[in-house]
Amino acid sequence: MRLLTLTLFFFTSIIFAQEFIIEGSLTDAQSGVPLESATVYAEKIQDSTLVTYTISDQNGYFKLIGNSGAKEVNVNISFIGYEGYLKKVSIKDRIVNLENIKMLPSSEKLDGITITAKRAPVTIKKDTLEFNVASFKTKKDANVEDLLKELPGVEVDSEGNITVNGKPVNKILVNGKPFFGDDPTIATRNLTKEIVDKIQVTDTKTDSEAFAGEAGDDENKTINITIDEEKNKGIFGRVAAGGGTDERFEYAGLINYFDNELRVSALGGGNNTNSPGFSFGELDKMFGGARYVSMNSNGAINYGGRNFGGGQGITNSRVGGANFADELGKETEISADYFYSASNSFNNEIRNRENILPDDRFISNSASSSKSETDGHNVNVSFKTEIDSTFQIEIRPQFNYSKGVSAYSDTETSSRLNGDITNQSSTNRLSESKNSSFENRLELTKKYGANGGFFRIRFNNDVSKDENDDELQSNTEIFGDDPNTIIRNQRTDGEQKNSGFEVQTRLRYPIFSKKLYLEGTYTYETDDREDKQSVFDFDEGTQTYGLFNIEQSTDFNNKNKSSKPEIGLTFRGENFNISANVGYVSRKLESDDQVRNVTFKNDFDAIEAGLRSSYSFTKKLHSWMGYRLSNNAPSVGQLSPYVNVTNPLNIRTGNPDLKPTNRHSIYAGVNNYDYQTKSGFFGYLNGSLSNDNVVSKTTTDENFVRTTTFTNVDGVYDYNANLGWNKSKQLDSIRTVKLNLVLNFYGNKTVNFNNEIQYDSRTITFSPKVGIGFTWKDLFTIEPTYSISSSKNTFDLVAFEDETYLQHTLELETNFTYPERFEWNNDINYNYNPDVADGFQKSAVFWNTSVSYSVINNKGLLTLKAYDLLNQNTNARRTSTADYIQDIQSTVLQRYFMLSFSYKFNTLGKKGETDDNGWWD
Repeated sequence: MRLLTLTLFFFTSIIFAQEFIIEGSLTDAQSGVPLESATVYAEKIQDSTLVTYTISDQNGYFKLIGNSGAKEVNVNISFIGYEGYLKKVSIKDRIVNLENIKMLPSSEKLDGITITAKRAPVTIKKDTLEFNVASFKTKKDANVEDLLKELPGVEVDSEGNITVNGKPVNKILVNGKPFFGDDPTIATRNLTKEIVDKIQVTDTKTDSEAFAGEAGDDENKTINITIDEEKNKGIFGRVAAGGGTDERFEYAGLINYFDNELRVSALGGGNNTNSPGFSFGELDKMFGGARYVSMNSNGAINYGGRNFGGGQGITNSRVGGANFADELGKETEISADYFYSASNSFNNEIRNRENILPDDRFISNSASSSKSETDGHNVNVSFKTEIDSTFQIEIRPQFNYSKGVSAYSDTETSSRLNGDITNQSSTNRLSESKNSSFENRLELTKKYGANGGFFRIRFNNDVSKDENDDELQSNTEIFGDDPNTIIRNQRTDGEQKNSGFEVQTRLRYPIFSKKLYLEGTYTYETDDREDKQSVFDFDEGTQTYGLFNIEQSTDFNNKNKSSKPEIGLTFRGENFNISANVGYVSRKLESDDQVRNVTFKNDFDAIEAGLRSSYSFTKKLHSWMGYRLSNNAPSVGQLSPYVNVTNPLNIRTGNPDLKPTNRHSIYAGVNNYDYQTKSGFFGYLNGSLSNDNVVSKTTTDENFVRTTTFTNVDGVYDYNANLGWNKSKQLDSIRTVKLNLVLNFYGNKTVNFNNEIQYDSRTITFSPKVGIGFTWKDLFTIEPTYSISSSKNTFDLVAFEDETYLQHTLELETNFTYPERFEWNNDINYNYNPDVADGFQKSAVFWNTSVSYSVINNKGLLTLKAYDLLNQNTNARRTSTADYIQDIQSTVLQRYFMLSFSYKFNTLGKKGETDDNGWWD
């Protein structure tokens, strides 16, 4: 009966919901000037449900396009500094022209405040895009990430990465303050929509840039989650736990206490389901991104595998932390967070590699096993105070400490194509490490005058220490005309120390009031590194590691000092900004190897320059472009003549005659979201050309023992282009269709060496992706996506064959929430890679599914989920470079079932008040 009722409702809503158009124009009642970026929206009369909305264009024109079975709607108009407009409009004729509407300036005009009867769903301020959360419907129990997916122009991928009109979001704030450091998913996946008032989007700025009135980073965005002032005092949070087959488990808890400006939060969790970071298992991202699909520019393919802590395998992780933020007086803010993370992981891996030489080829087969255990602690503090309206002080210390133990074993055999073995090796290694670091940034900004001038001094310092204790047993056999066996039983005591600081002074002098500025900057940096590796061979006579190995031991003292004076001009207009700068870098590198008494010094001087501009055609259409000339000195390891024989099959040495790399970079982009048509597009292009690029130069002897050094080459380039288009079509107030198309292009040219022969390698990758989504509010969402990635490598050397790699990916995400309290989620991914070598799985269907049921007045959630329901998860991937083709397969998480339960609590009430209901009501 319910199904029949739902079906009848579906068809009758289609029949009776018809499209209507309401258009008109907006002008200032006094001056007659058109009003751009006013918000115009229609609501149902009976319950004020949002039907549709739009933004007026540069001529003040607007067109509301919506669907409704009603005969009348309320039309609201909102614009900063003007009185709100409300009119009941009949839509029986389906096309309505409201002619010109003259907006009256508010009698209480305040900068940045919209005075209107109701808040608009979208408000465009000078440099801020603001969404009213109450205007956007989501599924029940939605978190902030679910909310972001409903906002126009906002995209969220499966890993939690956010873009706004194609621009990446690199900072998430809660009430303008950090929330557990730099991991945005802690806020977006664990804060619920019900406590959020507004979502604000701005160009990313540091606190000192905002204080001085500087332009932000127009290539990145910041999202500020504003908590509703009516819900800004009390306790809220969530706890969850689950257990499943194959001894799988997960648990998580988050508690928050808000008291006006005071905010305290604590979290903890753990799992053995390869879920990095922190989130509740029963939420939409219940599988922690355990499916991983990628294809890089040179044809590397990884699907169905894991990438946690720098490797594959299965990981048991634990996290815990606390966050604190408050205002100490009106102009002083402080925030701090502590984060603990620990993990145990293991991985088994097999590798098949075909090595390509100009006149020969050989095959390497290896098998390895690794286990590791790590513990880490991280503390961040941010202190900001304004002594007065012209002077700001900012202090940001950070401390990290970690320790770990790892065991690794490996066997490898290399042979010619005819099967003759050229060398073979076995390795067993046990390592212990401790790492500690302290960083601090002190920034003082002093504004002067009324035209935007300021003086700033910034001081950064960092100190770190790494200790390692390593035991190694290895056996390497080299065959051929001059056979050799290298047996090692060694212990290494290592210690690396680093200390550095940077001092930067900057002066901005206004030439023309708040428009044209002259800027001068001077930066001095120094970095001192000590690297001591004491290697001891095992003494059979004393049965101790007592024989000092001078050949493999090191005691380096490396110094890197640079100074850079810089001058620039900046123009900031109403719609156009441009800045240009030029600087001169003077750098000195020194290295002293006290074990071998080898020293060297290199001085590098170079010019650096930059040009950056942006232009806003309208409030919705924005473009930017820039150019950078940068100079990068070779690393000390690339310069040092020290011969590193740690790996007998791959000997490495530096080249003291290397030159610094000059890199020319350009970037350009455009984005637009048209609220009239609910569609948007974006595009960007990045490219670079490098001369004197530092590359490795390897020679391989007849036994396939490699010797590597470094040299400079010219003509290296790369480019990356991205085009995207999205459209949302609202069929009526509850049904929406979304379309999304993205085209990615990547290309590069590298210059390489193979046994003294120089050659070029070029790569071109094309990756289109198309997606469609249909949403019926409170009932279901279906989102299929298809993508194909084609990568072609070409070489100007006859010995190397051109290679083409192809990958197909079909994804389907569904969410059903009928009947009430019930929810069914599916995440299905099909991958097909025809180019993986025989013996490695070419295709797989990866299906995660879960069913949930709300209990205890929707505060509890009982969930049964299945990971990799068809048990096809694999971790096969192919990598191709100029001189090898490699296939790898490693340990992967496979099918399991888990039952979990979560409970949320909330006592949030009005600002300055408490809710008497308690946690459990």
